[in-house]
Amino acid sequence: MEIRFDEFKKMDLRVGKILEVEDIAGADKLYLLTVDIGDEKRKMVAGIKPWYDKKELIGKNIVVIVNLEPKVIKGIESRGMLLATLFDNKLSILTTDKNDVPPGSKIT
Repeated sequence: MEIRFDEFKKMDLRVGKILEVEDIAGADKLYLLTVDIGDEKRKMVAGIKPWYDKKELIGKNIVVIVNLEPKVIKGIESRGMLLATLFDNKLSILTTDKNDVPPGSKIT
């Protein structure tokens, strides 16, 4: 399915920096992330636990869609979504190739 470029431009994609990672009670696949997106810090629920240890996520720059409508997952409001790819049961989070990109930087 193709979308028009003006529809794509509606997505607010930014660099986010993972500040905290917490387990969610009763959730084998989910983490609760606190992510700095520049002008605020947001809580996001992410189904990445089978592939990532909490320690390796702290400080990681990731690509985030920040203007999705909030969704309640396991009773927690998730306010954004990180981007990742899954191939051959291996998940890889999309990141920046340079660590000095500040949180909140727009992806264009």
